[in-house]
Amino acid sequence: MLIAVGLFLALPFVLSIGAVVFLPLVAAIILTILLSPLADRLAGWGLPNFLASLCAMLVFIGILGLALTAVLRPAVSLYDQAPAMIARVGDHFSQLRSSLSWVTQLNEQIAAIVGEQKGREVVLAGPSILEQLAFATPTVLLEVLLTLLLAFFMIEARVRLRRRLSGQRSPVDASLKAARVMRDVQDRVAAYILTVGVINLGVGVIVALGAWAMGLDAPVMWGGLAALLNFIPYVGPLLMTALLALFGLGSADVALIGLLPAAAYLGLHTVESNVLTPAVLGARFTMNPVMILLALSYFTWIWGVTGALLSVPILLALTALVDHLGKPNLIGFLFGEPLFAANVLELTDAER
Repeated sequence: MLIAVGLFLALPFVLSIGAVVFLPLVAAIILTILLSPLADRLAGWGLPNFLASLCAMLVFIGILGLALTAVLRPAVSLYDQAPAMIARVGDHFSQLRSSLSWVTQLNEQIAAIVGEQKGREVVLAGPSILEQLAFATPTVLLEVLLTLLLAFFMIEARVRLRRRLSGQRSPVDASLKAARVMRDVQDRVAAYILTVGVINLGVGVIVALGAWAMGLDAPVMWGGLAALLNFIPYVGPLLMTALLALFGLGSADVALIGLLPAAAYLGLHTVESNVLTPAVLGARFTMNPVMILLALSYFTWIWGVTGALLSVPILLALTALVDHLGKPNLIGFLFGEPLFAANVLELTDAER
């Protein structure tokens, strides 16, 4: 029991320290689940398995490249305008502070009564943004390359894996159970990501059109950011709202006008998340919001932004496994009881 508890507590730190190995592996598994149906479709059209797998990877790389280009190129061009925007945001906050001057006077009176002591401020010099990018770029490139290679070889090996499951000498129930579990996990995760991707693409198009109508610079960038950040539940839309608010305040002369883009996006997200997405996804993909937040915080803590993007697909895959294998008896397992109530490789009456 002590060993099991120790391993459970050490798991986040092991995954975090070994992110160079574990993160590409998990990301490659998710990509394999997502791209395997496309490779199967291409193979059904007569392409060899190797070419079908390669074409599926090239399609994903092309879509990812277009999305990053649509977001990064305008962002680089807007980088020169950042100082002026920051100064304008500071002016808006100065006006707000002047209108709330009585709060500052109250704080000064409280400090005088309490007798606040002024200390010496120490500022530690740290690496600049360019230095941080220079140090992080080789590691990121290595992880991306390793992820793509792992995903390609996993997609290419999917046919051999299916043949082994169907031709092995183990009991028929075990082979059918394993095949059904793999197919259901693949169907759920792939259908979820593709459906959410189509919805987020629609959100991005609407945001881009709205940004163009409101006169914002680089409307394609705002649409791409909205589509990408919408893959991160709860946190992504909040971050998008904050970015639109800061950019609006930095580019508008009146604070209320500057907040209009953020307010419009917040209304769009409210309709999308409460009406459109539940109606399209349905009950099959309904997950507990508490579990989503726990998975989001857990994998973000371990792997950062990439972990936040992978959190929902990982949770969905684990949910599909639990539906087929049954809920594990973790507490009883620590005291010597079986982890599952029944043999997980046997087909139930409903599955037969």
